[in-house]
Formats: sequence, structure tokens, C-alpha cells
Amino acid sequence: MAKHVLIIDDSLAETRALKSLLELNGYQVSIATNGQEGIETAQNEKPDVIVMDVVMPLVNGFQATRALSRNKLTNHIPIIVCSSKATESDRLWALRQGAKEYLTKPVKFQSLLKVITDQITGARVNDQSV
Repeated sequence: MAKHVLIIDDSLAETRALKSLLELNGYQVSIATNGQEGIETAQNEKPDVIVMDVVMPLVNGFQATRALSRNKLTNHIPIIVCSSKATESDRLWALRQGAKEYLTKPVKFQSLLKVITDQITGARVNDQSV
């Protein structure tokens, strides 16, 4: 069965592009357009990994990451925060909320694909320059 990626991002252009690329690489993809919808989708669909934006309406990515990582139904799902917020304090805050990785936009697809694969397979990614 194909591995399932949930993209939580309010940018329609970015989610469409990422969804297409992931599907071409054999992934099943779901999309949520804000943090609240993402939390609900993750609880219902139990994806293998989540790619999370930060700046979104209703519930932002930091809040959604914290909620998902503290919920016993979803705390096993690795979250990769992918944001245009590029400061070290943003990265540290995301990791503190429960994210496993923090990548800054624009992200090279091959780098993101490697991080997704590593998180699904349980490999540790130590290269912060991804």
C-alpha cells in the first residue's frame, strides 16, 4: 500500500505542486488548508507523515503541531514543518512543539522527499542544511 502524506498548507499553488510530485513518487496525498482542518484530517486518516506550513488561518502550524504531537491518536505521526519563516527561533519553536524536522521555503523537492522518506522509514536526519 502507498504511504500516506498529509499536506497542511493554505497555499493552493504549493499544495497542488507538492501533491503532484508526491503522487508521481508513489505517495497517497491528502490536503488540509488550515491547522484546524489538518488536525481533524490527521485524526481521521492517520497519515504516515505530515508536511506542515506555519502561517495559516484559524490554527497556525505551531499550534497544530503542538496539538497533534500531544494527542495520543496522532503523536506517533512525524511532522515536517515547511515554512517561509527562516529564523533559528522559528525552527527551535517548531521542534519544541513536536516537529521532527524544519525546512525553509522554497524547499527543493528532492530534499523534502528524502526527509519524508527518512521519517517514514524511521531514519534520523541530522543534516540541518537540507
